[in-house]
Amino acid sequence: MRAIIVSQPGGPEVLVVADRPDPVPSRGEVRVRVHAAGVNRADVLQRMGLYPPPPDAPTDIPGLEYSGVVDALGDGVTELAVGDRVFGLAPGGTYAELLTVHSRALARMPAAMSFVEAAAVPEAFITAYDAMVSQGGLASGDHLLVHAAGSGVGTAALQIGRALGAIVHGTLRTAGKLDRATKLGLEHGVVVKDGVFAKEVLAATGRAGVDVVLELVGGAYVAEDLRCIAKGGRIVVVGLLAGPQTELDLPTLLHRRATIRGTVLRARPLEERIGVMRTFEKRLVPLFESGALAPVVDRVLPLAQAGDAHTYMSKNEGFGKVILEVTR
Repeated sequence: MRAIIVSQPGGPEVLVVADRPDPVPSRGEVRVRVHAAGVNRADVLQRMGLYPPPPDAPTDIPGLEYSGVVDALGDGVTELAVGDRVFGLAPGGTYAELLTVHSRALARMPAAMSFVEAAAVPEAFITAYDAMVSQGGLASGDHLLVHAAGSGVGTAALQIGRALGAIVHGTLRTAGKLDRATKLGLEHGVVVKDGVFAKEVLAATGRAGVDVVLELVGGAYVAEDLRCIAKGGRIVVVGLLAGPQTELDLPTLLHRRATIRGTVLRARPLEERIGVMRTFEKRLVPLFESGALAPVVDRVLPLAQAGDAHTYMSKNEGFGKVILEVTR
């Protein structure tokens, strides 16, 4: 099979096409012929040598999400058949023509969804739902703050918040993304300057702050989050684009009885990843089928241009997901 490998840690130019042996599914696994793969920040960090893959992932083939067709079954797999259209998460290795995954760590694609659209779904929507709802307890009527609202996870979070009946606030880097974010469920947007947004968010809530923050930026944003969090509010940290360090006002944390929680998906054991996927299939896939949720695709490039995809993502100019399409 053809795959994109990280030839050595470095810039986008270290992503090269290589031939690798076709993987063979073990017991409980299926092999998927990949049609499209999503590009994520974790892929960029792995390419740079800053995010080593977990033990059950290829050491040099990046990629965390995919869509494709089942083309081989391992022993003991009865719930899927060759030819099924599927999408899901993987601990790595999705920048390739073939991929083996546990049969319970994927889901069947909605009938009307294309492979490109499906590849834009798993990482963004599962990350957003798991962080905001499963861990943050987001409920109807809550005020939700989504940072980096134009990113892949951000655009997913806006839609999930709207679908659950939350009041959705968000921050963006540029005013040009506001209109598009509003169509996805954003009710109040803040174009952040110098990392300051709490005062404007507080004013927009018309109350004592937001109940849940999906923190995709990190750094000094977390300190600002505390300034606009409601009593009993939850801040769930998923990304660290603005850096790994911040200073917190601990008296405010105590007074607001707030919770700051960190989370990752990739490093979880297989059993937890299967549980997350089953929740996704039960709670979110029906919303795609009904049209309440929809993937947001910014750009599609051939697999061989993975380096160009990483360059584009690093500019932070996109809105939604960047997808690599596997052509044959």
